[in-house]
Amino acid sequence: MKFDTLIKGGTVVTAAETMKADVGIVGEKISAIGANLAKNAQADKVIDAKGKYVIPGGMDVHVHLDMPFMGSCSCDDYDTGHRGAAKGCVTTTIDFALPYGKDSLNKALDNWMKRAEKACVDYAFHSAISDYKRHGKEMKSIIERGVPTFKEFMIYANMGWQSDDDAIFQTLEDCRRLGGMLLVHAESSKVLDVLVERHHTPELMKKYKSRLHTMTRPHYIEYEAIQRAVTWSEVTGGKLYVVHMSTRQGTDIIKAAQERGVPVLAETCIQYLVMNDDVFKTKDGHLYACQPQLKRPEDSERLWKGLADGTVCNVSTDTCSFTRAQKAIWKGDWNKIPMGMPGLETMMPLLYTKGVLEKKISLNRFVELCCTSPAKTMNLYPRKGTIAPGSDADIAIFDPKAKKRVDHKKLQTKCDWYPVQGWDLAGFAEHTLCRGKVIVENGKFVGKNGYGQFLPRKPFSY
Repeated sequence: MKFDTLIKGGTVVTAAETMKADVGIVGEKISAIGANLAKNAQADKVIDAKGKYVIPGGMDVHVHLDMPFMGSCSCDDYDTGHRGAAKGCVTTTIDFALPYGKDSLNKALDNWMKRAEKACVDYAFHSAISDYKRHGKEMKSIIERGVPTFKEFMIYANMGWQSDDDAIFQTLEDCRRLGGMLLVHAESSKVLDVLVERHHTPELMKKYKSRLHTMTRPHYIEYEAIQRAVTWSEVTGGKLYVVHMSTRQGTDIIKAAQERGVPVLAETCIQYLVMNDDVFKTKDGHLYACQPQLKRPEDSERLWKGLADGTVCNVSTDTCSFTRAQKAIWKGDWNKIPMGMPGLETMMPLLYTKGVLEKKISLNRFVELCCTSPAKTMNLYPRKGTIAPGSDADIAIFDPKAKKRVDHKKLQTKCDWYPVQGWDLAGFAEHTLCRGKVIVENGKFVGKNGYGQFLPRKPFSY
């Protein structure tokens, strides 16, 4: 046997099994997996993975790179964002093609394709619908371009992105007819607006500062909206995917809906698993503002249980990085904080360290949550998300015991702060391969801009 690259002596971990095996790669694909391949094979490049885990490249299906937002623009783009992804074992990202002003969906997709020309790992897109009357007519053509997932926001009227119940209902009908899936940002905007208005006084802002961000977003702001979205999915039969779920009540709603046979899936983000809203009591609390906001430890506990039992199918980041200077434009008004945090480089290390090492989830479930399930839910499996002959040679190798202390100065992000600064984490890549090419070697990024490819996806089966 002759391979371009041979990964030898490692422990191969997939969603289904863990085994001592070598992995042979020819071109961009995995060619063979087996014990002692190295004895009877030749390879141009050999990677010694003894004592290391060899896992499928991870997938973050919810990122915002180079995104104009709230008077600023997220500071990590397809260069720094993807470099960090690779060092954190992630080889595929899915961003959102957002329309601005009167943009069509096709124009928005063209704009994001241009942003991604510098991509270092592979990528796909979701298409964001902000005006159903115009954009609903484009759904078929967007699916034909390889983008069968659509996003609607139940908030952000000020950005021109808000979709009301009638739009969500009709989009779900169209998804069933065309083979699409709808991603929903579930928060109840009108009640939220009432609570914001009641608290938006100089006296309260001076007293509570960034704590008002969480005080004006009680749990029902999310779970009531999730319930409505689930209802429209149940009525129409359209596939629904709830993004960045953060509450225990929302998790219960999703579980009950799934048990009734509603075609609904839900992700959570790593920050909701490992942090809570006590951060808003600190001097730099405004840095942690995101939507939905961090919740309570009991919500994290319920989300972990949801990950373990399958109610929650994926872990993502909702990466949207802003520097201290960008965040500072709030000037005491929590409504003006650019919402979002960095997280691409540490998603998988955090889930491995806080999940696997602390025995909340198994090693195989970790791979399923970060690699296999995201690929399946987004119609990229088995090309992505597994280690199997014929699959893309997207592979990450890490030492299960080696820990590094998180320091934003040593990460790839342009952000000059980090939510988990100073935490000791295992699971950073020693080697990462994307379609057979080594892009992280001995912990150093060695890839290049423009290597990443767009991944067109087929319509969903109904």
